[in-house]
Amino acid sequence: MTETSNLTSTGDYTLDTSHSRLGFVARHAMVTKVRGQFGTFEGTAHVDAETPTNSRVDLTIDVASVSTGSPDRDGHLTSADFFDVENYPTMRFVSSEVARRDSVWSITGDLSIKDVTRSITIEFEENGSALDPFGNTRLGFEGETTINRKDFGLTWNAALETGGVLVSDKIKLEFDISAIKTV
Repeated sequence: MTETSNLTSTGDYTLDTSHSRLGFVARHAMVTKVRGQFGTFEGTAHVDAETPTNSRVDLTIDVASVSTGSPDRDGHLTSADFFDVENYPTMRFVSSEVARRDSVWSITGDLSIKDVTRSITIEFEENGSALDPFGNTRLGFEGETTINRKDFGLTWNAALETGGVLVSDKIKLEFDISAIKTV
């Protein structure tokens, strides 16, 4: 495999879902963190290394594919208390603005969860590009941002006898992305 330290591969890409992770972290009972991820998603990107403002991203997530390691918790997350997958089976992120500063890409776009769409910005660190053993050009990125779940209509909670609540309002979104060049 040939690796490069700088992104040089302008073109169209598809997310390699078997080598990517879309995750999240929430505080539970105010004392620990619960981590989860979505197992089913698809996305495309146009990357323009020379003119980053011409770049764009479109990502769709199957909300029912949520996994936290607890079937009961996963069932609660897909219920009407949280994601309500019966009525809102997908989440979507569509970029509206892309900027680049050295190896950091700042992608602003509309995140839609349930029936709420809000603009968020995700900072991505460019991991580089590589030609894999099968002749595919790959790009790698790692990114994260924090959102307030209540801004997206995810308001269910339970008060704790010791004070505080069961689920934090702040949710960290994590992205480990591997994308394969299509054009």
